[in-house]
Amino acid sequence: MLDKEVTIYDIAERLLLSSSTVSRALQDSPRVTKKTRKRVLETAKEMGYRYNAQAGSLRKKHTKTIGVVVHELNSSFITSVLSGIEKVATDAGYDLVIAHSGESFEKEKANTESLFHKRVDGLIASLSFDTKTLDHFTPFTRKGIPVIFFDRVEEDSPMPKVIIDNQKCGYLATKHLIDQGCKKIAMITASLERNVYKNRFNGYRKALEESGLDFREELLMIYDLSEQSGLAAAERILAMQEQPDGVFCTNDFVAAVCITVLQENGIRIPADIAFVGFNNDSVSKIVSPKLTTINYPGFDMGEVTAMNLINYLSGFGSLRKTETIIVNSELIIRNSSLKKGTA
Repeated sequence: MLDKEVTIYDIAERLLLSSSTVSRALQDSPRVTKKTRKRVLETAKEMGYRYNAQAGSLRKKHTKTIGVVVHELNSSFITSVLSGIEKVATDAGYDLVIAHSGESFEKEKANTESLFHKRVDGLIASLSFDTKTLDHFTPFTRKGIPVIFFDRVEEDSPMPKVIIDNQKCGYLATKHLIDQGCKKIAMITASLERNVYKNRFNGYRKALEESGLDFREELLMIYDLSEQSGLAAAERILAMQEQPDGVFCTNDFVAAVCITVLQENGIRIPADIAFVGFNNDSVSKIVSPKLTTINYPGFDMGEVTAMNLINYLSGFGSLRKTETIIVNSELIIRNSSLKKGTA
């Protein structure tokens, strides 16, 4: 059973205060003592109170807004996802309120709390690197506000999610390098605590094992997938006595940076080291040689996520019946990986 909407009168009753005192405390009025304000704010949070962030919204059942929490904005993939969400939302008459965590769990929690108080009708989220719990989404589910996750998700959560088959993609990328004759394949990736990178790694290992190749710990490079990560990975490869003959990098931009540095140091791509990236970002078609990559259809993912959320809000679907939605992805072969010919 869903929790009823908590009002200032409920808080006042709990604390044996007047409703006007509670109202002033929630507005941080100096007419209320700090001690009382603290009691009111703590009780309001405990009871799941949502303050009025939009004029008149207390009298409305719906605000026609959807909250979106992403882990970063400086990403062509996230930009494409947001474009897909925006298209569907606009067509359905919804506005978006977008917040980003900057890969910070604390900021993610603050963003979700802010969107809760803005009374969004639904929430779409992609988790930060260090998110360990989904407790900060509980106020939404208690109020019957739908939450749907995409890309970076908590796989054990019963909440609905939209993803690609990351293990299959990791397998396809690595198997392609093996088919090109690579026998010592490095992997450049991010924290394996996040589902997307853990599953891509699992696919990488599966391809190695099926082909009778050993997994070598020194060939697994875990970074934060920034420009500096590409530089660091290249320097690490150059310092190896026995360099890899193939690299699977789970981010196109990092792959492009790494390739550029290696080439500047006399490494031939793909003759010496073949490369496969991930995302099919625009940089994959600019770097030379053009980058073989996994096409991650961000726009499609955004459309699918928003469509399922809005269908639910409109009474046309149930998110519980579609707990995991898998969006199609594929390997795009270009010259950076082809040791046996040209694309």
